[in-house]
Amino acid sequence: MLVDSVDRKIIAELQRDGRLTVTELAARVRLSVSPCHRRVRELERTGAIRGYRAVIDRSALGLDFEALVFVSMGTTERAVVAAFEEAIAGMPQVVQAERLFGDPDFLLRVVTEDLAAYQRFYDEQLATLEGVQRVSSTIVMKHVVDRV
Repeated sequence: MLVDSVDRKIIAELQRDGRLTVTELAARVRLSVSPCHRRVRELERTGAIRGYRAVIDRSALGLDFEALVFVSMGTTERAVVAAFEEAIAGMPQVVQAERLFGDPDFLLRVVTEDLAAYQRFYDEQLATLEGVQRVSSTIVMKHVVDRV
């Protein structure tokens, strides 16, 4: 799908506030309601807009500890890597996961209540997964830019 400047404006406004009504969105991007609605539906249909979600204040939920976790696998065997990916996808502490080229193989964003909860997650869940060779963690001090 080709995305023009109006589509980019629509996307930018929805990224800022996904709860905008079509009327509010149309006014912000300077379109009438019907063409704006058609464009939003087309962006959704083609997958340019994959969905809408609430942005959570993790501290308000008691999830004050966050770590970036680098995982190196001891094998590139497809079944082992697929099982690892499936396992981490089912762990609620893992809020983001990226497979990387080179070493390390994965970058995970992990949130827990505190350091003790992270240690339990690390010892009892993550480090026990088949194929995991090395795990290295870096504690997040502060979010400088958070557009996710």
